[in-house]
Amino acid sequence: MFYHVDQLQYNAKPSRPDAVYAKKLQEILGGQFGEISVALQYMFQGWNFRGEEKYRDLLLATGTEEMAHVEMLATMIARLLDNAPIGDQEAAAKDPVIGAVLGGMNPQHAIVSGLGAMPADSVGNPWTASYINASGNLLADFRLNLTYESQGRLQAVRLYEMTTDPGVKDMLSFLIARDTMHQNQWYAAICELEEKENIVVPSSFPRALEKQEVAYDYYDLSGGTASKAGRWASGPSMDGLGEFKYYHNPKPFGKIPKLRPAPPYVHNTMLPKDPHMPPHMM
Repeated sequence: MFYHVDQLQYNAKPSRPDAVYAKKLQEILGGQFGEISVALQYMFQGWNFRGEEKYRDLLLATGTEEMAHVEMLATMIARLLDNAPIGDQEAAAKDPVIGAVLGGMNPQHAIVSGLGAMPADSVGNPWTASYINASGNLLADFRLNLTYESQGRLQAVRLYEMTTDPGVKDMLSFLIARDTMHQNQWYAAICELEEKENIVVPSSFPRALEKQEVAYDYYDLSGGTASKAGRWASGPSMDGLGEFKYYHNPKPFGKIPKLRPAPPYVHNTMLPKDPHMPPHMM
């Protein structure tokens, strides 16, 4: 059960209208790494989780907070659009400042959403559920959550640098700080799970069923040798179960593939018969 509290989690009030910045702010609302994405990602991970209650609680509590951030950003975008000049091009052209504002505004803010936020990114791409992931494996999911929080904080910091509005900076400062906490919490959960399961996902797959002789080989396929100096090219593997080996210009294991000719009904390009192809492949 969910309850909505009328108060915002934190202030979301700009000092002046700015339709162009409202467009930019859409990115951390409805972009791939925006608040809609993390809110629903954490929710679905929590709803689908079958295991220790503390992890479910962590996911649902954080997902609920991210919904509060969605509300904050939607409110800020709507307020940035309040009293923003959206007159006709002729009138705007008389004032270069207003013309610049109008020229950079997302027209859908005026045409579609009635001066409100939209579930879309900064260039108008609609938010899509394909942005979210809930695999059922917590270690895999928490690592992705850490990536999303890292990308989200990076974008919020870049947006902070793009404005001089003290009210916008104040709200972004709060969101950036919460992203700091969320990066820390996901990393703490990752470390806890790695202590239980080691680092390779999934830990439950029998190692005898994987080709272990290639499990710790580093293949340098870039044409150079600079990566040989990396931690990943020599020494004990990070899971402690093998030894890294470096291979420059590794040789292929398989042969050149030969496919059977397509049947006539698919009407592929006619090819000459290969005299070297075994009869069973013809």
